[in-house]
Amino acid sequence: MAVNDTIPPNAMDRFIDSIEWVAALFVGVVAADVFLTVMLRYFFGISIPDSYDFGQQLLGILIFWGIAATSYRGTHITVDLLWANVGPKWQRAIDVFATLVLLFVVMVQTYTLFDKVVSTRDANLQTFDLRLPVWPFYAVAWIGDVAAVLLIAVRTWRLIFHPEMMRRDTAIKPVE
Repeated sequence: MAVNDTIPPNAMDRFIDSIEWVAALFVGVVAADVFLTVMLRYFFGISIPDSYDFGQQLLGILIFWGIAATSYRGTHITVDLLWANVGPKWQRAIDVFATLVLLFVVMVQTYTLFDKVVSTRDANLQTFDLRLPVWPFYAVAWIGDVAAVLLIAVRTWRLIFHPEMMRRDTAIKPVE
C-alpha cells in the first residue's frame, strides 16, 4: 500500500501510484526498445529506422518521469549523515527544508524544459531517418516534470500538515 497501512488510500494516493506506474511503463519501453534494436541488428542485420533517436528521446522521457516517481517517496539516493543524528523534530524540519529546495529546483527545471519544448517545436527539429518531429518527445518529458512538481508539492504539504501520512519504510543502512 502506498501509505501507512492504517490510512486507507485516497484519490491523491491513487494519483501518486499512477505516476509511478507511468514511470515504470517508460522503463519497460526503453528496455524493449534496446532489446529489440540489439536483437534485430545482431541476428538479422536489420536496423530500425531512427532507433538511435528514439532511444535518446525515450531515455530523456524516462529520466524526467523517474524524477517524478522518486521525488514523492524520497527513495532516491540520499546522504543522511546529519538527519540520522538529530531528533525527530529536527528530522522533520530537515525533510521540509530539503523538500522545499527540491520543489524550487524542479519548478525552475520545469519552466526551462517548457521553453525547450517550445523552441524545439519552433525550430522544426526532426529525427534523422523518418523526419518525425522531436518536440512531442520533449513534451512528454515535460509532462513528467510537471508530475514531479505536483508530487513534490503534495509531499511538502503532507510533511508540513500531515506527517503521519509520510512513512519511512527503510531504516538507515550503513554501506559496507
